[in-house]
Amino acid sequence: MNLHIKNGRVIDPASGLDEVKDVFISTGKIVAVGVAPADFVAAQTIDASGYVVTAGFVDLSARLREPGFEYKATLESELQAAMRGGVTSLVCPPDTDPVLDEAGLVEMLKQRAKMQHKAHVYPLGALTVGLHGQNLTEMAALTEAGCVGFSQAEEPIVDTNVLQRALSYAATFAYTVWLRPQDAFVGKGGVAHSGPLASRLGLSGVPVMAETIAMHTLFELMRATGARVHLCRISSAAGLELIRQAKKEGLALTCDVGIHHVHLTDTDIGYFDSNARLTPPLRSQRDRDAILAALADGTIDAICSDHTPVDDDEKALPFAEASAGATGLELLLSLAVKWSDDSRGAISLAQAIAKITCDPAAVVGLACGQLKVGAAADICIFDPAARWTVKADALVSQGKHTPFIGYELPALVKATIVDGRVAYSTL
Repeated sequence: MNLHIKNGRVIDPASGLDEVKDVFISTGKIVAVGVAPADFVAAQTIDASGYVVTAGFVDLSARLREPGFEYKATLESELQAAMRGGVTSLVCPPDTDPVLDEAGLVEMLKQRAKMQHKAHVYPLGALTVGLHGQNLTEMAALTEAGCVGFSQAEEPIVDTNVLQRALSYAATFAYTVWLRPQDAFVGKGGVAHSGPLASRLGLSGVPVMAETIAMHTLFELMRATGARVHLCRISSAAGLELIRQAKKEGLALTCDVGIHHVHLTDTDIGYFDSNARLTPPLRSQRDRDAILAALADGTIDAICSDHTPVDDDEKALPFAEASAGATGLELLLSLAVKWSDDSRGAISLAQAIAKITCDPAAVVGLACGQLKVGAAADICIFDPAARWTVKADALVSQGKHTPFIGYELPALVKATIVDGRVAYSTL
């Protein structure tokens, strides 16, 4: 179908484009930006006057909860949430049940996701069988099945020899290993950032060194193996400084930050608000300031939603017993725009959009996240002037829990287009 998006402010950070133009789509591809191709006849026209037209968002961490945790969320509910949030491509961790450690499971997940005709789903395969940190998975078979990298999710590898073998094997075949730096023992069982607040509330702490100790070990192994590593959801100033140094050294390293950590600190736990129970925990204002600085200077490559739907029963518990996680797919755009707005001109709208489009796409090595002729027509149209209040019962995700309940946020998705097909629209 031929689709014509007219009069929108087209923002494409990958090419530096930021001006009012028309976008023309045919057979699922962008065929022109600006002037219509010869003989182009639109079957559908969308008037985007006053709206921003950008590439669909690329989310580096979104748990869809299938297979195994359908009581928390389903592919149908979460991919619909992705459409409401303008997310057209997402990476999902392997900590499902069963774990994504066999090719057949990955193929089944991709096929079920494809049948939804919504966002593109890119699974991470388990780095070790069952995420137990002992035996390596068949990475070649998992890659052939559709995995874009290999991860331990939230399960650290205790045996450094196993981690070294995993990195060596991955380096041999140019696979990327996705790890959240977390020492297996320091801060084990902790639920909040180690500091004065956790002490006052009587909560067990997770110190910053749990992140940095793991990084020191990992960087030594990267030097020895030459592996390419993506660090997931960095949370501390000290960790970011180590990453900054490692990148200067030339290690093949990228990293992301969860959108919650861009805006919140440990004080947002308030009076034991389990909606703010996250992994990694919300840290100090100093750490948040460092995150903002690292986003601005490029040390942090991308922002992810860290979408982790949790059911009501697992959140309606005392803070220390509640399950960690929050919904994020429907908030990613608004919170990225809020980051730009709060910067008072230091971060442009285009820079904010880059962190959720072309920059995360580059991390994964995907040919998406940009509006260029020949690219897949994965597009988001949003109203930058809109304001909306986050309400649990209005969220499409089956996970209704987020620390941003009650916040008024900027920017609202008006339409999401996937492979040239309008998958969601209020226009």
